[in-house]
Amino acid sequence: MFNYMMGLICYVVLVIFVLVGVAFLTLLERKVLGYIQIRKGPNKVGMMGIPQPFADAIKLFCSEQTYPMMSNYLMYFFCPLVSLFLSLLVWLIYPLGYELVSFDLALLFFFCCTSMGVYSMMLAGWSSNSNYALLGGLRAVAQTISYEVSMALILLSFIILVGGFGINLFFVHQLYVWFFFVSIPLFFCWFSSCLAETNRTPFDFSEGESELVSGFNVEYSSGGFALIFMAEYSSILFMSMLTVLIFFGGDLFSLLFYFMLVFMSFVFIWIRGTLPRFRYDKLMYLAWSIYLPVSLNYLVFFCCFSFWMNNMIYWDILGN
Repeated sequence: MFNYMMGLICYVVLVIFVLVGVAFLTLLERKVLGYIQIRKGPNKVGMMGIPQPFADAIKLFCSEQTYPMMSNYLMYFFCPLVSLFLSLLVWLIYPLGYELVSFDLALLFFFCCTSMGVYSMMLAGWSSNSNYALLGGLRAVAQTISYEVSMALILLSFIILVGGFGINLFFVHQLYVWFFFVSIPLFFCWFSSCLAETNRTPFDFSEGESELVSGFNVEYSSGGFALIFMAEYSSILFMSMLTVLIFFGGDLFSLLFYFMLVFMSFVFIWIRGTLPRFRYDKLMYLAWSIYLPVSLNYLVFFCCFSFWMNNMIYWDILGN
């Protein structure tokens, strides 16, 4: 019982820190985009703009909540809550000192949570009963199908290489060389898929402001919009953490890990300030015609490499 209580307390503390991290990630984004676009922004208030995220939160949650009269009210209301819940639930795989659940199958749990995330976007677009929101939801479904196949194959390649679904295995297998140096093409395929997963530029098709007027969340205001916003930025932090775990050593007890996490989050913002939005069919072509063959080739290579290594170890044991 003590271990369960400590695990629950650790998870609650982790969620609180993630939400605080989300707040300051928005401030970092404002500052970085302000410098990239050579303009001022609301990031100088108080001491270096530190109170700004809290002012935004108070403003958003205290604003009037509007509901479309023809919407499916219950589903419209619950979709942002489900979206935020899923983006925080996936943080359960973060290896804590006390674990709420024994996650030997952490990456399998990650697949389940990310696959369910598309339903909240799709239903938010459908329940709003708006043509623009519906188109945004349909785009989210279509793009998810395209990039999640290659994303799963990339992760499966590393799962075969380390011999399990556990997060800790990645740290053990990267003591001498990072997986980034072993598979640089896979890293760029993975990171592009992460951009699509978190609906970030240049793959933010479900939120295309120019043609969809903000997409699936166009009918949401104040608190509902804030919850969707928080879910997106929580996903950015999580995907940055997972990228560092898989490709850059994954040493949670090293300060370098957290510097790399912040740097990966910065790269998300950097790309937003640098690249224009792609055409919608370009992501489909990229995922099906380029990422899928590359990830399949690496999967076959890692399968053969793991089989060869296991045979070498087996014959070495027999020889001794």
